Amino acid sequence: MTPLDERSTATATGAVIAKPAEPKKPCGRLPGDPTPEERLARIVRVDHAGEYGAKRIYEGQISVMGKGRHGRTLRHMADQELEHLRYFEGQLNARQVRPTLLQPFWHVAGFLLGAGTAVLGERAAMACTVAVEEVIDGHYESQLKHLGPEEAELKTSILKFQAEEMEHRDIGLTNGAEQAPGYPVLSAAIKAGTKAAIWLAERV
Repeated sequence: MTPLDERSTATATGAVIAKPAEPKKPCGRLPGDPTPEERLARIVRVDHAGEYGAKRIYEGQISVMGKGRHGRTLRHMADQELEHLRYFEGQLNARQVRPTLLQPFWHVAGFLLGAGTAVLGERAAMACTVAVEEVIDGHYESQLKHLGPEEAELKTSILKFQAEEMEHRDIGLTNGAEQAPGYPVLSAAIKAGTKAAIWLAERV
């Protein structure tokens, strides 16, 4: 006689009644959490949006300060942001992920943030750089925790970009960001806006 499966039982007449299958245990995801595929699409979309916004911030600053003593430094940082942006444009195309629908808004808002802080003075412009880059550093660090070995190339690129963003932060600190008028308030406002932009770009 063949042994009965653990999920079945026998009646007195010998008939076999199957027990209901046990529900599958959740695989570390809560209701409403994105799937791995959705999470990866969000990563690519928001990073593309972020680098586009960063490019526009530097373009705004260069429009005001480009001929001053920080012009060369701003162009160096803008060139690095353009490299990051082109990489994520390639990722959008390769993975068939749409860009954020809010890109026209970032086009205007990023430029205005850069130009506006530059009008307030060189130190305010550097304070903007420090605030944005500190948020981006934490954002990238969070993303890296969700990338497995199958995404080694993406992870390596993000690590490189993260290091360059920290270079930008250090440039800002070296050039008097913390001496900007109203630095704590200015920094907090820019950080809050940057975090809100990240949240929206992931989802919209």
